[in-house]
Amino acid sequence: MRLSAAEKYEIIQTVTRSEIGVKRTLESFGIARSSFYKWYQSYLEYGYDGLETTKRANTRQWNSIPERQKDLVVEIALEHTELSARELAYKITDEQGVFISESSVYRILKQRDLIPAPNHFLLSAANEFKDKTEFVHQMW
Repeated sequence: MRLSAAEKYEIIQTVTRSEIGVKRTLESFGIARSSFYKWYQSYLEYGYDGLETTKRANTRQWNSIPERQKDLVVEIALEHTELSARELAYKITDEQGVFISESSVYRILKQRDLIPAPNHFLLSAANEFKDKTEFVHQMW
């Protein structure tokens, strides 16, 4: 839960005027002391404007694959439909100089519906073994 600058200012004023102490006052508000002291330090340095919430600079996850590389994987996969995800990963690493793991290639292709569903066939069990053993512990 993020508080507005006005709410933070009110809390700072209440805590600084409180007679019961910082710890108990903050416990009654349900606010961690570390948060309060960060707000208080910002207030002392920058005034009321220091209490404004700031936007986070980077919303992209640090280890996500850039869209440009995903498009490259799809492009090469469409050119070489006979290659598996492992072979595509090696091809991209060798020819393009961009390292991308086999599992990432597979995941990208699966997200874009370029991995065909495996062909399943059913085997039914027989009523008895085809090659019967003749004595105990004989391997068939």
